[in-house]
Amino acid sequence: MAEGAQGLRERVTSTTRQRRPPLVLELDVTEGLIEAPPADPLSAALSQRRPRLQDVLDGLRRASSDPQVTTLVLRVGGSRLTLTQAQELRNAISAFRAAGKRTVAWAESFGEFGAGNVPYLLAVACEHVYLQPSGDVGLTGIGIEEHFLSDALTKAGVTPQLGRRHEYKTAANTYLERAYTDAHREMSERLVTALSRQLVDAVAAGRGLRPERVRELVDRAPLLASEALEAGLIDGLAYRDEVYARIRRDVGARARLQYVTRYRRTTAQNVSRQLGSARRTDVIALIHGAGIVRQGRGARHPLGSAMGSDTVSAAFRAALRDDRVRAIVFRVDSPGGSYVASDAIWRHVTLARRHGTPVVVSMGRLAASGGYFVSMGADTIVAQPGTLTGSIGVLGGKAVTAELKARIGLTHDAVADGSNALMFSTNRGYTDSQWERLHTSLDRIYADFTDKVAQGRGLDASQVDELARGRVWTGAEAYEHGLVDELGGLRRAVELAKQKAGLEPDVEVDLRPFPRTAPWERLRPPRSSEDVGAVLPLDAVREAGWGNLAQAAASMGLPAAGPLTLPGAWRIR
Repeated sequence: MAEGAQGLRERVTSTTRQRRPPLVLELDVTEGLIEAPPADPLSAALSQRRPRLQDVLDGLRRASSDPQVTTLVLRVGGSRLTLTQAQELRNAISAFRAAGKRTVAWAESFGEFGAGNVPYLLAVACEHVYLQPSGDVGLTGIGIEEHFLSDALTKAGVTPQLGRRHEYKTAANTYLERAYTDAHREMSERLVTALSRQLVDAVAAGRGLRPERVRELVDRAPLLASEALEAGLIDGLAYRDEVYARIRRDVGARARLQYVTRYRRTTAQNVSRQLGSARRTDVIALIHGAGIVRQGRGARHPLGSAMGSDTVSAAFRAALRDDRVRAIVFRVDSPGGSYVASDAIWRHVTLARRHGTPVVVSMGRLAASGGYFVSMGADTIVAQPGTLTGSIGVLGGKAVTAELKARIGLTHDAVADGSNALMFSTNRGYTDSQWERLHTSLDRIYADFTDKVAQGRGLDASQVDELARGRVWTGAEAYEHGLVDELGGLRRAVELAKQKAGLEPDVEVDLRPFPRTAPWERLRPPRSSEDVGAVLPLDAVREAGWGNLAQAAASMGLPAAGPLTLPGAWRIR
C-alpha cells in the first residue's frame, strides 16, 4: 500500500512537471559578483543588482538535475568580474552543460575601447556566443604596468627608508627604483606568461581552435564584431531581442525566464520544507576574509573591505560553539596587511583543527602575503589557476619628509625621553641603531612566516626559502610547488569540507555564513567579548596596518594595509 502511494506521488510529480513550461535561467554578471552578504542596508541597496557567487553556484548545481530547467542565458561584459570568479563560473557552467543543458552567452561588447579578456574567457564556456553587431572582442592579452616614484620623491624632497625580506618583495621598488630590478622583471614576466597561457588555453578549448591560432588573434585584437565572427570567436551577430527570440524558438514559446539567484532561493525553500523543521541539518560554516588584514573589527563597504582579526576570529569561535557545524570553509580574498592581525587569524585556524573541525581554505582573486599567512594553517587549500598567492615576505620602513617640509617653510622641533622615542617620526631618518631594530623586526617576521609555512605545508626550510623571498605565484604554480593542495573554487572547497567531515557527497548541508546575527543584535550593546555583536564588521574601511604611521604611510603612497602586503595593483580584465 505504501509503495502504491509512493508511486502515485511520483506520477503526479512527473505529470505536474510536464505541464509546467520550460524554465530558462538568466545570469547577468556585467556588474560583477559579490563574495559576502552585505553588512549594512546601504551596501545591500548598492549591490542589489550584483548576484552573490555562492547563490549562483548553488543555483546552477540544483538546476543541473532539474528537468524543468532547459537553458542558461549568460550576459557578460563590463570589467567588474575577476579572473578567478570567471574561472569558478566556467567550472559550474561546464557541469551544467554536462547534464545536457543548453548554454548561451551574449554581450553588447567584450570591452569598449578597453580589454575584455575576462568576460570573453567566461563566455566561451557556453555552447553558443553571440555579440551585438556594434561590439568588439577585446581579447588583447595580459599585461602588467607599474609606476616608480623614486625620481618624483627625490624632487619632492621625500626620502623613503624601507627594508624588505627579500628581493621579490617588490613593493619597496616602487619607492626606491626608477624601473624594474632583475628579480622584479623576472617575476612579472613569469606571472604574465602563466596567466596568458591560461587565457589562451581556455579560449582554444572553448572555441575549438589551436592555441597558436588564438595567440595570432590576441595579437590582432581588439577585433571588430565581423572580424571575430569570421575568426570563429563568436557564433553570430545579434541584438538582445534576437538572442532571446532564438532561445524561445528552440525551447518553446511557453518558456519562462528566471534569474539563477531567484531560482536558487525558490528551490532552497522547497528543499527546506521537504527536510522538515524537526530534522537536524548538518552545517558547513562559511567564513569570509576579504580585503586588507588589520587588527580589530573588519569592514564590508561598497568602497572596499577589510579583514579584521577580531571579526574573523569571533566567526571561528562561533562556528566551533555550534554543534551542528561539521567543517569550516574559509574564503580568503586578500592582499594581506598587518602581521599581528594575520597571526591572530592563523591561530584560530589552527585552534579549529585542534578542536577536530576541518578547515578548508578557498582562495579568491588574491590570497597573498598576509592573505597566504591566514590560509597556510588549514587542512586543505583550494585555489583557482588565476589566483595570485604566495608573496611570502615582509616590508617595513617609513618616508622621511623633513626636506619636503623645509621647502614649503614648515619647521618642527621636538623633545623626547628615550633613544627611540621618535624612531617612527617621518621628520627624521633612522639612526644606525634604529635601522638595526627595524631589520631585527623584519627578520623575526620573515622567520615566523617561513617557519609556519614549513609547518603547515610539510616542507623543509630550503624548499620554503626557494618558494618564499616575496615571490608571487599564480594558483596553478602554487599547486605545482605544494603551496596549495587543489585547483578549484568555492564549490570544490565545500565538497572537500564534506569529505573531511565524513559526510556523503550527495547529502544536503546548510552552507551558512558566520558570524550570523539578527538585525536587533546590531542595536543592543554586546554582553562580552564573546558576544559576536562586539566584533561585527564596521560600515566603513579604516586602513591602519602601520599603526601610528598610518597617516604618513597613506600620504606617501605606501601600502596602507601594513608590512605583509602584496605589492602593486593586480587586476586582470
